[in-house]
Amino acid sequence: MNKVQLKTNVKCGACVAAITPEMDKIAANAWEVDLTHPDRVLTVDGSVATDIIQKALENAGYKGETL
Repeated sequence: MNKVQLKTNVKCGACVAAITPEMDKIAANAWEVDLTHPDRVLTVDGSVATDIIQKALENAGYKGETL
């Protein structure tokens, strides 16, 4: 299993709720956003390419960049 971490502009619980429908479409085992981290790190567990994760974030109106 792979783990991908991205710095995001997801700021709060409402933002997490906004990305949830798009993130649930990707073939990840699990994902979470660390809202306490200054970079708001999104961690995705599973064999999902970084560009697919970034596209899911973009579809929800957010951005992610590799750490």
